[in-house]
Amino acid sequence: MKDYVIDIEAENKEIRKRYRALLRACKPTLQRGDKQEIRKAFDLALDSHKEMRRKSGEPYIFHPIAVAQIAAEEIGLGTTSIVCALLHDVVEDTNVTLDEIEEMFGKKVRRIIDGLTKISGIFDPNSSMQAENFRKMLLTLADDVRVILIKLADRLHNMRTMEFMARDKQLKIASETSYLYAPLAHRLGLYAIKSELEDLSMKYTDPDTYKFIARKLNEKKAERERFIGDFIDPIKEILQEQGIKASVFGRPKSIHSIWNKMRKKSIPFEEVYDLFAIRIVIDAVDEKEKTECWKVYSIVTDLYRPNPDRLRDWISSPKGNGYESLHTTVMGPRGQWVEVQIRTKRMNEIAEKGFAAHWKYKESNSDSGLDQWIKKVRDVLSSPDQNAMDFVDDFKMNLFSDEIFIFTPKGTLIQLPNNATALDFAFEIHSDIGASCIGAKVNHKLVPLSHILQNGDQVEIITSSKQSPKEDWLNFVVTAKAKSKIRSSLKEEKRRVAEDGKEILERKLKSLKVTYNTDNINKIANFLKYPSSQDLFYNVAKGIVDMRQLREYVAHEKAAEVNVNNSSGNQFNSHIGGLVEKINKKEFDTILIGDDMQKVDYTLAPCCNPIPGDDIFGFLTVNDGIKIHRTSCPNASKLMANYGYRILKARWASTKDSAFLTGLHIVGIDDVGLVNKLTTVISQEFTVNIRSLSISSNDGIFDGNIMVYVNDTAQLESLMRNLKQVRGITGVNRYESEN
Repeated sequence: MKDYVIDIEAENKEIRKRYRALLRACKPTLQRGDKQEIRKAFDLALDSHKEMRRKSGEPYIFHPIAVAQIAAEEIGLGTTSIVCALLHDVVEDTNVTLDEIEEMFGKKVRRIIDGLTKISGIFDPNSSMQAENFRKMLLTLADDVRVILIKLADRLHNMRTMEFMARDKQLKIASETSYLYAPLAHRLGLYAIKSELEDLSMKYTDPDTYKFIARKLNEKKAERERFIGDFIDPIKEILQEQGIKASVFGRPKSIHSIWNKMRKKSIPFEEVYDLFAIRIVIDAVDEKEKTECWKVYSIVTDLYRPNPDRLRDWISSPKGNGYESLHTTVMGPRGQWVEVQIRTKRMNEIAEKGFAAHWKYKESNSDSGLDQWIKKVRDVLSSPDQNAMDFVDDFKMNLFSDEIFIFTPKGTLIQLPNNATALDFAFEIHSDIGASCIGAKVNHKLVPLSHILQNGDQVEIITSSKQSPKEDWLNFVVTAKAKSKIRSSLKEEKRRVAEDGKEILERKLKSLKVTYNTDNINKIANFLKYPSSQDLFYNVAKGIVDMRQLREYVAHEKAAEVNVNNSSGNQFNSHIGGLVEKINKKEFDTILIGDDMQKVDYTLAPCCNPIPGDDIFGFLTVNDGIKIHRTSCPNASKLMANYGYRILKARWASTKDSAFLTGLHIVGIDDVGLVNKLTTVISQEFTVNIRSLSISSNDGIFDGNIMVYVNDTAQLESLMRNLKQVRGITGVNRYESEN
């Protein structure tokens, strides 16, 4: 009993310590009376959660304190947000009501807590409604952005403390985080949080690569710090001589961004040179900010030779999320390219703390890129009948895209995502202009609707009253607004055509002596493989469904009536556990699936070709049964984030005498007999079968993709090591399809 009391005392002492640390973090924004409000919220949270514990065994109150600390320290939010962060789980998890919250803290706090409670479903890893909940969450963005900022703080703390959760829940939450929350943090200008969320996601979805890069970074840390010191010392010296107050330091790149570079360029870790960036933060008054930044740029480029293609000026034209900075890449003292970021203290705070800092520095005008972006969010959300999954995909694409700046004929500046087309520009001006657009003049030259715009283009839209949105427009527009408007217009048109098809079908069925009722309509739609009765009506109106097909349906129904007693009795249960039947075929003995680890029918996903030793999961498809993916598959994040309820646990069992298809991407210096050397290593030394081989040679560079059958990851890694030792080969990587 005594030990338990000591534990409780130690916990209470730790709670007090964490609370004091929170108050210190809040200090810069505290005003009269704020401390009492925070204390009141803390006392209520402490009392409400007193019986609750986290998966780690810690008192639950540690979580709201940590979320409040992130909101204060890392996002820079004020007292109202701190109060809401402390209380963010109170209404959902305890008996405290929203009315009681309003009585104690006022309407504003009530509204934010209400928003946080309503969207909590998206954080439930078992929820089958992630896409719809994400949409609801964005509705609150238009109302009060603090709801999302506190949710991001909540997600960040959950990701930091996820080691105690079950593996399948870790995968779902990590995938959802990288797919939706990291891009959202990026769009709100929270770069540090975005990078940490990506790294933490990778730690769970691809732990081996994460540990490998972390270990490599650690090994080279001392050498890197020496290089940074040698690089920045001359810059500091000149800045001091010229009386420019600035801090100069090296900032390491995130593990996720290093992995992205390795994957995109198909290079090993040793060939990634920009493992860090140099940042120069100037202490400058507002009116001199631009001048001081360019002065420092001049100093840096006098010392080190710049790459003219790598200058990024986000001071003259800030990014849509308020980010301002000057980026250049220069040649360092050891013949290595180094990225240098130049910005002022104000710009740095906006880059670090995003939205909160943006509002702090904002003047009375509301024409900032961030305001325009929130206006776009409202526009996209105003389409109530859009499919939630389409919405999330469109929105994600627009979250992460870099901007280009386009001018109207009168010189108005319009921001669009990279790869935007003339048609996107038309919809950006007005939905009606987009819907009736037939072409455009870009820099006074006539171009088609699908023409991809470049930064600085001047665009004039040509319209016609006879034009209406077409299905193929969806293949080339990129903005969420354009896609949303085109889809709703097509849906309306389809509904109108389907009404005519309904009448035509009724007449045709009458001539075939088939009763026109809901049951028969659904049977016909099912027989002709249409997802809904509306699709059936539409295709009847378009003449795609004819009398011949309807007669086939009638014949099929008659045959089914005759054979009804000879049915095999197979059942197809709608529950996930019963969607696949147990089998004993030898080729399916290698993977166990589901909570009870059964041997069930599956296929290996061609997008990532998993092999024994890979971390895997099962995905229940609509038509193709269970597909097995690697957790690091290019499509894994999207599947887990949007269809968490269709994810099944899976692990490798016996793999004796089984061969699995995987791909190798090999690059090197072309040489006579190189292909022969490679095939000798693969076929003779390793007795591995080659399924296909595609090779190209360009200016002396050899580039090949080889599909081979291996037993497991151990054999694959051994094969890759040996191939790397072949003279002339510079890189061997496992090849993944992005399809």
